[in-house]
Amino acid sequence: MRLQHKLALANLLFKIAFMGLFLAVTPWLSERVNLYQTDNVLIEKREEVIDLISELGVEPFLVGESQDFFASYNILKEEFISLEQVDLDEDWNFIEVTPRSIDDEVIEYRVLNYSLLIDGEMYLLEIGKSLSSISVTEQNIRRLTIAFLLLFLIVSVVFELIYTGALLEPFKRIIIKIRSTAEPSSYDPSPVLTSTRDFQMLDRTLSQLMKKINTSLQKEREITQNISHELLTPISLLRNRLENILVGDHVDEELVIKVNESLTTLHRLKTLVNSLLLISRIESSQYLRTDSVQIHELINEVVDELLPMADDAGVVIIQDYSRDLYFEKANRSLLFSLFYNVVNNALKHTPRGGEIWIFGDRKKRQCFVEITDSGEGIPPDLLPDIFMRFKKRNDADDGGSGIGLAIAKSVADFHHIKVEVFSEPGKGTRFVFSWKL
Repeated sequence: MRLQHKLALANLLFKIAFMGLFLAVTPWLSERVNLYQTDNVLIEKREEVIDLISELGVEPFLVGESQDFFASYNILKEEFISLEQVDLDEDWNFIEVTPRSIDDEVIEYRVLNYSLLIDGEMYLLEIGKSLSSISVTEQNIRRLTIAFLLLFLIVSVVFELIYTGALLEPFKRIIIKIRSTAEPSSYDPSPVLTSTRDFQMLDRTLSQLMKKINTSLQKEREITQNISHELLTPISLLRNRLENILVGDHVDEELVIKVNESLTTLHRLKTLVNSLLLISRIESSQYLRTDSVQIHELINEVVDELLPMADDAGVVIIQDYSRDLYFEKANRSLLFSLFYNVVNNALKHTPRGGEIWIFGDRKKRQCFVEITDSGEGIPPDLLPDIFMRFKKRNDADDGGSGIGLAIAKSVADFHHIKVEVFSEPGKGTRFVFSWKL
């Protein structure tokens, strides 16, 4: 999961948890708030009634109804005010919930009871509000709160995605720089424009790291080339001396055998040194890519050269090309080396009676070549390191130097060819090479 989505998800989960807690206490809280607001309204109306009584007296409230009782309900019976002459031993000033029977209907009210003394007579003022109207108000507040919270959640998530996306944009540009870098020497050191210090530091650190890696690789290539060149001279001298011994008179047969074994060893050593030089030159981009290559024809040449070995080993090589395959701006000799090493490697690890399939196809602007053998396969623990130098497909195999696939990978990288390997012990190995036209 991307960092932007993780940040948005973390904030979303926090908001959901907070909203869940808030909604859990909302009923109790809204009830308290409504009751408090209702009580304040009742108290305000009490003060208004008292002001009217102080101004007009109690007679206007009692005349026409009864000399000792007055009551008024609104049309929906949600509120009422009553004034009644009573005989009380103490003053009343409290709020309670009490039922009232009105027109054969029992309605519960929240009632303010307040006693007041007027002209030596005790009166009880009651102001009530039905609980049903309070409940409706409470539900409306609750719905409004939930709707607001949901709207807030949606708006905040969208804002966070946009904001974090803009905030992480420099990080994305840094990633693009790294992905577009084929090797450290081609890394773009120009700073990424950002006001975030962390990203500035990351960009500078990566640039410095690429510079150090490039310097180390250059030194390694120089050392490899120097050592390889230095080794070729004594190898050639030793080879000449050994060959001179063979052309001499009266050479013992046992000595001839030993000299030939030494010449074979020198040949393998020279091949290894040349392979190291080849890899070093490829990685240093000392080769040109000016050829236009027909891949199927190139692989045909590889197969023709390896066919005698395949016949001796009892292995059948099968080719199938659905379409003509081309590679523009390539180095033909290096591509030949790539497929030669892979097919030769498959040939070495395919038992007698086995088969090697070479399949090529092109889909739109994507070409790919598959080389599959029915050999012993590659153990899972060796598969990740198969392209490392001197790393063999099988530790028990002493038939090669383990550098052929390293050459193939270097050539592939030089041509920007994607390489994938799939293998299962006992069932064979499949190499897939793909590139864009």
